[in-house]
Amino acid sequence: MSQKLRKKCLTALQKLARISAADQLGMVQCVSCEKRLHWKDADGGHYIAKGSSSYWALEVENVHPQCKGCNCFGMSKGSAEGQYTLWMIDMYGEDFVRQMHQDKRKLKKLYKKDYEDMLQHFNELIKYHEERLS
Repeated sequence: MSQKLRKKCLTALQKLARISAADQLGMVQCVSCEKRLHWKDADGGHYIAKGSSSYWALEVENVHPQCKGCNCFGMSKGSAEGQYTLWMIDMYGEDFVRQMHQDKRKLKKLYKKDYEDMLQHFNELIKYHEERLS
């Protein structure tokens, strides 16, 4: 049960990352290449990969809009990761980004109730932004 809830939380967080960054026209900017695109066409890209860190996988500070090219190929084979790092430092500061890397190996045990609460919170924020953009 928790795996299904975790997947729903990941999907909601990725949507939240995109829609909350959208301007009044629904446009976002890729944090890696600065390409502008509609939030529905962007990915919610994880700075610290969701598969490599249970600690950061569901944290809003770790997920931001990326174009599909940067999220899918650029993070592993291109310069997107470096550009994302610079954006993160500009956004949150170098100390926070260093702390993220230190904490990425920490385990975070979440229970069904944690996922349910998180999903409810993400969905409330998504609804707010959907209304803001309508």
